[in-house]
Amino acid sequence: MTVKQYYQDAYMKAFQTAIQDQQEDESGCYVVLEQTAFYPTGGGQPHDTGTLMDKRIINVEEVNGEIRHYIEEPFDDISGVVEGQIDWERRFDHMQQHAGQHFLSAAFAEALQYETISFHLGKEFLTIDLNVSDISESDALKAEELANRIIREARPIETKWVTEAELSGYPIRKQPSVTDEIRLVIIPGFDYNGCGGTHPRSTSEVGAIKILDWEKHKGHIRLRFVCGDRVLQQLDRKHGILKELTGVLQSPVENMVSTVDRMITKQKEQEKALEGLKEVLLTYEAEGLLGVRKDDYTLIQRAYSDRPIQELQKIAQHIVSKREDAIVMLVVHNDQKLQLVVAKGSLPTINLREAAQKVFPLINGKGGGKESFVQGGGEAVMSKEDLLEKLVNEL
Repeated sequence: MTVKQYYQDAYMKAFQTAIQDQQEDESGCYVVLEQTAFYPTGGGQPHDTGTLMDKRIINVEEVNGEIRHYIEEPFDDISGVVEGQIDWERRFDHMQQHAGQHFLSAAFAEALQYETISFHLGKEFLTIDLNVSDISESDALKAEELANRIIREARPIETKWVTEAELSGYPIRKQPSVTDEIRLVIIPGFDYNGCGGTHPRSTSEVGAIKILDWEKHKGHIRLRFVCGDRVLQQLDRKHGILKELTGVLQSPVENMVSTVDRMITKQKEQEKALEGLKEVLLTYEAEGLLGVRKDDYTLIQRAYSDRPIQELQKIAQHIVSKREDAIVMLVVHNDQKLQLVVAKGSLPTINLREAAQKVFPLINGKGGGKESFVQGGGEAVMSKEDLLEKLVNEL
């Protein structure tokens, strides 16, 4: 069995060892070491990366008790001593985030009796799922303040291996899923939790915890937060955005919300005015379309490119509301789609829905409506002019 040095010293950045075996599985080429400081994926914490001699360690997984270190290409010779180097920035980030999750989950449990039922450590932020259906701003702030107080108190973070029988002597927050070789992570007087991850020696090394937001997820609350250096990264990123916005909006940060509110109100007013003008233009366009007089109706037909079908609907509706004898057939080519709108006034007796239903299969499309108004579309397998011609022929 590989000796797990990451449990002996989570701060170990480099080590020497020997390669026991080199194999390949569906995930790639891997080596098994006599001892390792590389942490494998597990317990919600991602794996370490780094180097083994001149080879990049791209993944570390524990498979059936065997710790597999995946490398980009195999070693030519696996004999002798090899040196491993941990990507310390990644490892310490994981230590900060994982420990911070313990603090926040324990804070929710102590302050509000909210149970954490799942945890995920991502590249930019962490999430925990709380076993509640809703949460208030004040509740979130209460737990966050307690967790940050534990950080400021610089309490020790201890680890201890216990048996299942010994477990009853500790106020465990959540029952471990394993029954032998149980590793406890302990913050005396605050949190006792079974965990196989890596953690700093003191709560102070986590630095800070900041809750970002939360949402409802499958009947629970999924809460998003960051710890340690990620808090500074979030602050730096958001400060940069605010600084840029102050220049764009020509407004100081404290007035930014009211400035944006005024801009949105003004934009809505302009959009409403623009819609009114567009309605007037569509009306003029509709009244300017000339039709061909047939036996008992006037046919108005047009083919367009790159126009919203909503505009065609308004044009057709305006024409048939003014001209009782009109039949309007409009086709438009948008991107890779052909769309059509067909309408009639009150005098023509033809059933437009029956006519249109014969055309939709020609463009692998579908549509619907009633006898006097039909719309739909399909694929651009023919030109808009050809589709219009076939539609007219169905009359």
